[in-house]
Amino acid sequence: MIDETILRVKQDMNLYTYLKYHSYWYKILKRDKTKLKDMVYEMKKELKIRSEDKLSDLTNKIQMVSSLLEVLK
Repeated sequence: MIDETILRVKQDMNLYTYLKYHSYWYKILKRDKTKLKDMVYEMKKELKIRSEDKLSDLTNKIQMVSSLLEVLK
């Protein structure tokens, strides 16, 4: 892997841990450093830290509170 790619992975603990458990990315990143964006996207998708996931989680919480309020009426 390229030095800048290694630095990026080591700076982000989520990326570092993801790479540790999904070692097939070593081969991919070694061949093409531009695939780092794809790895970051997959990592965020798996860890559910994308903005869509956060929005979905917030919506679910609001619905839960709303249904709880309906039950308490």
